[in-house]
Amino acid sequence: MEHFRTEAFPDPFETVDERSGFVRFLIDVIETLVLSLVLFLAINAISARIRVDGYSMEPTLHTGEFVIVNRIAYTFGEAERGDIIVFHYPRNPEQEYIKRVIGLPGDEIEVTNGQVFVNGQLLEETYIKAAPAYQGSWTVPAGSVFVFGDNRNNSSDSHNWGEVPFDKIIGKAVFVYWPPTEWGVIEKPFDAKAAP
Repeated sequence: MEHFRTEAFPDPFETVDERSGFVRFLIDVIETLVLSLVLFLAINAISARIRVDGYSMEPTLHTGEFVIVNRIAYTFGEAERGDIIVFHYPRNPEQEYIKRVIGLPGDEIEVTNGQVFVNGQLLEETYIKAAPAYQGSWTVPAGSVFVFGDNRNNSSDSHNWGEVPFDKIIGKAVFVYWPPTEWGVIEKPFDAKAAP
């Protein structure tokens, strides 16, 4: 009777398969990281996320809420009355403010007896906290917008320090995403067709 002795030799293909599996895994991880980075940069190029800090936009926006801002809204379009915008404060560009656009270039703004008029037309402002307790009149220069906070009597805005130049605008506030109970699109409450 013959005895056969067999010796176990490692399969050369098994090592190659293990290596190729690890290389494939490594490539997948790198592809995922690169795609995530590209998406992150693309999203940041077209949008911003800001935290509302203060009470100047109550009752529309509340302190502590997080808002998505469309950075390219005015690249392909123009600001409109009623838009809520985020901008660099003209007197200190390090600070970012959020306010509502009331006047466009050439508009005549007048606040009298607690009412706001644009080019002689009364704005119906159901969204404000209280009627403004101040008075004044302004003409919006070219290349700028005139802004108010919805909490008119507790807002540092154009009635205090002037207009916002277009080049200071970061974008249009479009969506509240935090807290979840306040999720929703920020809608424009009026469409004033007040020609200058």
